[in-house]
Amino acid sequence: MTIHVVVADDQELVRSGFAMILDAQPDIEVVAEAANGEEAVEAVRRLHPDVALLDIRMPHTDGITACRTITTESTCRTVMLTTFDSDAYVFDALHAGASGFLLKDVRRDDLVHAVRVVAAGESLVAPSVARRLIAEYTSRPPAAPAPPSGRLDVLTARERETLLLLGRGLSNAEIAAELTVSEHTVKTHVGHVLAKLGLRDRIQAVICAYETGLIAVNG
Repeated sequence: MTIHVVVADDQELVRSGFAMILDAQPDIEVVAEAANGEEAVEAVRRLHPDVALLDIRMPHTDGITACRTITTESTCRTVMLTTFDSDAYVFDALHAGASGFLLKDVRRDDLVHAVRVVAAGESLVAPSVARRLIAEYTSRPPAAPAPPSGRLDVLTARERETLLLLGRGLSNAEIAAELTVSEHTVKTHVGHVLAKLGLRDRIQAVICAYETGLIAVNG
């Protein structure tokens, strides 16, 4: 099955470079390139791709706004392109529905892997991304009272442990090693956590781990 992708970045060389790398794969086809969020949204509406690769900072309509529109209107999954040294919008993009993040200097193999993972319905939360989320989250003053801790009462002890490790940015393989169980078992635990808490994916699980106080913001 071919994965159809829209690539959006206002820097033509970056955009074309990503498109060439992805198009070289036998199972991936770049169906459109866009120079801003508005063009990306239009391409998704017209072509119904599986994945949209979106730069966070774009003129006219930025990547976060485009992400929010795309995830609301379609089943297309979104991956954000960012430079963590300058972008302060990672947390906002997660709430907009992003399924993953990539640095703009991502390695070729990691770019291809990310598109395949997200197209398969998974999310991409590398430890470096999780650290940025933590920094972004803890730097903000509380906007509202924290959700009641009882929200996590529906989880078993092992599911709570799994959520804790998700919140720290660990992959399924790393969680399996930490808990001394198989990756299949971890995948089952993750599925139960998402279902019981009404979360879309593991990125929302990272947010939940902090917002419910399971992980202390300064811990």
